[in-house]
Amino acid sequence: MYLKRFQDAQPYEAPNHFGCHGLRLQGFEEGGPTNQWIGFSQFLPGGGAGPDATPFEKVYVVLEGEMTVIVDGTETTLGPMDSCTIAPGEVRKIENRANLTCKMLVVIPYPPES
Repeated sequence: MYLKRFQDAQPYEAPNHFGCHGLRLQGFEEGGPTNQWIGFSQFLPGGGAGPDATPFEKVYVVLEGEMTVIVDGTETTLGPMDSCTIAPGEVRKIENRANLTCKMLVVIPYPPES
């Protein structure tokens, strides 16, 4: 078992994100997971990301607040404990349109080795 305490999580900068503070809960470390990493993102009101796409899928899990996910012109608002999978290459935009901070888990596979 690999244990990492929340107090030891390190911040990371996510490309094309705004009004967001990310913490890496697991991943990119000796003894940690070998196929994906877990981020904890806190989006301020008006914060978000995109539009953009990645060559790998990702999973969003909203813990608190709300996040609007926009894919192909369709808007879906996720609330607490709602989740979605963004497919590889799928262009998405996310927006926190609420007046509370949105707290989200993000599960992403490691990028392909070059």
